[in-house]
Amino acid sequence: MRTPILALAISALTAACAPTADPGRLATATTSTEGRECFFTRNVNGFSAPDDETLYLRVGVNDVYQMQMFSPCPDMDWAQKLAVVSRSGSSVCRGTDATIVAPGPFGQQSCMVRSVRKLTDVEAAALPPGDRP
Repeated sequence: MRTPILALAISALTAACAPTADPGRLATATTSTEGRECFFTRNVNGFSAPDDETLYLRVGVNDVYQMQMFSPCPDMDWAQKLAVVSRSGSSVCRGTDATIVAPGPFGQQSCMVRSVRKLTDVEAAALPPGDRP
């Protein structure tokens, strides 16, 4: 009895995740990330962490991204260097794409990211001076 239910669930998930094609448009590699603002990890050139659960990244010259951790990442707010590791290649489009590797109280620690969001220019300018990456 479980096999038909499992097959039905897999079928429903596959259908829900399958991309839909617009007949008037050619499919491109960016179709899967449409509506999301992605960045390449190699373009990160600064960061600040106002607390153990929030990280701001400077990407390129003008862009600021906010990352929220799944749980506190101890001493991230004191780190002088950290790494943004993409689990889906070299770009980050959503929280589950990234892991932060930072020094911790007992050595290197990996912190899972819950969400990633590009700040607007107004939001980035409104950050307190100590929180700006």
